[in-house]
Amino acid sequence: MGKSFSDEDAVVLLGVGKNMVGSIRFWLKAFNIITAKDEITEFGRRLLNDDGWDPYLEDKASLWLLHYQLVKNNFASTYSILFNEFRRERIEFTRESFVSYMRRRSEVEKAFQFNQNTIEADFDVFRKMYLSNQEESKGTEDSYSGILCDLNLVKTFRKERIEWHEGKEKKIKYDAYYIENRERDDLPSEVFLYAILDNTQYGDAISLLKLDQSYNSPASIFGLSRAGLMDKINEITRERGISFVDHAGIKELQFKPKPNPLTVLNRYYEG
Repeated sequence: MGKSFSDEDAVVLLGVGKNMVGSIRFWLKAFNIITAKDEITEFGRRLLNDDGWDPYLEDKASLWLLHYQLVKNNFASTYSILFNEFRRERIEFTRESFVSYMRRRSEVEKAFQFNQNTIEADFDVFRKMYLSNQEESKGTEDSYSGILCDLNLVKTFRKERIEWHEGKEKKIKYDAYYIENRERDDLPSEVFLYAILDNTQYGDAISLLKLDQSYNSPASIFGLSRAGLMDKINEITRERGISFVDHAGIKELQFKPKPNPLTVLNRYYEG
């Protein structure tokens, strides 16, 4: 259509309010569907065009891809921090512990802007992105189901702590969350391979340690256990030109040569 989110008639064309137009624009950038200049990306075009891979997001692989883009792009930094950093520090966490972590980070990184209200709101969006209200324990009447809840990446459970008020013991119930490293059988090997090929920090030989622990590694982003990581590696090494070396202390994935990441996804959706 040649239209822009900043056009005066964007509200009319999209049928939503001005704030919602800004929100749609933000999340399309966060999911790598459009660029900073509001132009559709190659990934966005291939995925969501009318003749694209999955314009209605009916395949769970598409949700895994959106999750990957959300974390990797770091446009909405909360997700990159949660999956790459924070969950390594705390297996179980709450909104309050995340806020405290971000406050400590701002004290070390002077360029990091800390605003408690903003961080609390960001955490609530994260929670709703990956959970449905059926999984939450607050009994809210609002019905919602986060776009990425079917990935089962984030779990929640009810906990209880003791606080003292005016000399009296009081039990406080609260929600805690965790992102467990698992085998992720429903993660397609092509999406796993795409995440490796799309990472510009990786060369033609990648150590197992990097695949497991480096920033934006597939294990970090997808919440893969070591067993799950090895299962996915074994799956992708069935392809010609991809091998895993485990000899004399060397454990690494090798490509000869590297395939095109979008070609890998194209093969998955066409298959």
